[in-house]
Amino acid sequence: MQPTHIEHLGIAVAKLDDVIPFYEKLLGQKCYAIEEVADQKVKTAFFRIGQTKIELLEPTAEDSPIAKFLEKNPRGGVHHVAYEVENAAEALKDAEAMGIQLIDKTPRKGAEGLNIGFLHPKSTCGVLIELCENPNK
Repeated sequence: MQPTHIEHLGIAVAKLDDVIPFYEKLLGQKCYAIEEVADQKVKTAFFRIGQTKIELLEPTAEDSPIAKFLEKNPRGGVHHVAYEVENAAEALKDAEAMGIQLIDKTPRKGAEGLNIGFLHPKSTCGVLIELCENPNK
């Protein structure tokens, strides 16, 4: 598993409409994409800073992982760090071989068409890590 860069930082928010204007002002740019990922019960909004993106995450259901995060962290905050890898399936296998607990045994589709898989924070020093593969590269 050789990450090439931080693909994005995932930030949990209660309502995108309340937070997007802040990030647009702070970063001096418009949000370039808003997308719902139904199977993850989340709506996302993206900003690009160089090679890295900021992904704002709003829950679309009370039982979504983001809703659960917001229950514990009502003000929101950094939810996960995502690293780009060449092959998400291989990276997940490599992580498992290193003894890292996986949330996803195989990649699934995420926002922006990326193949993604998560590593459990219990075995990653408390940080939820997402591995992302861009199949269009």
